[in-house]
Parts: sequence; C-alpha cells; structure tokens
Amino acid sequence: MRARPNNPSIQRLRRRQEAEMDPDAVAKAFVEHYYSTFDTNRAGLANLYQESSMLTFEGQKIQGSPNIVAKLTSLPFQQCKHSITTVDCQPSGPAGGMLVFVSGNLQLSGEQHALKFSQMFHLMPTPQSSFYVLNDVFRLNYA
Repeated sequence: MRARPNNPSIQRLRRRQEAEMDPDAVAKAFVEHYYSTFDTNRAGLANLYQESSMLTFEGQKIQGSPNIVAKLTSLPFQQCKHSITTVDCQPSGPAGGMLVFVSGNLQLSGEQHALKFSQMFHLMPTPQSSFYVLNDVFRLNYA
C-alpha cells in the first residue's frame, strides 16, 4: 500500500517539507501527525506504511501495512494520549531517508500513572514528495 498523496495530513507534511526542507521541522510535523492520529484513529495510520514496512512492537516483528494496523488497532486499550518529551532526527543515506527518535509518556484511559516509551521511525521519501514509514521500533521504558 502506498502513502496516499491526496490525504490532507500528508499534503500538509509535504508542503511543510517543501517550504522548509528542514529535517527537524519535517520530523516534528511527522511526529505531531503520527501521534495525533494514533490517539484518535489508529486505523488512519495505514497510509503511513507500505508492504515493505516493518514494525517491531515490544520485540514482536510485524511486516506490511495491513498487519501493522491490525496490531495497533488490537492493542488492549481504546483511548490513550501521547505526550512527547523529545524528538531527534538525522538524515539517513543518499535516498533522502530520515531517522526519527521519539521519547515521551503514554497515558492510558483509566490509569493513574503514565507509561514512558521510546519509538524510532525510519522514514523514506515517496515519489509524491512525501514520506512513508519503512521501519518503526516501539518500546515501553521500565524504571
């Protein structure tokens, strides 16, 4: 499945990328879009992944957009809120990719304490001048 260029959120990300070409700004826009979508409509993340995409979620490897979305939508909680603490990014290789490392807190509905998490995304450019997630690694951080 290819990232859909007509998705308004992707178009905003692409416009922001074209206007600024600043990797930090692109990473920040991606992170805002990803977690806002995760918190309100996890199935809406499907257009960020392709068949070659891989998610490692707490050590479990899942490949392909439909399987990744199935995993994310089957998590044992319906409502959550991500609060981002840090976003770090680096350019990745001559193809124009980008590594984005995120840390933050995950508040589950009905739980008193937030969970700390880290997540790494390897974003790759699409022919439509947008990005898709090639690799996604998620871990909860236990103290």
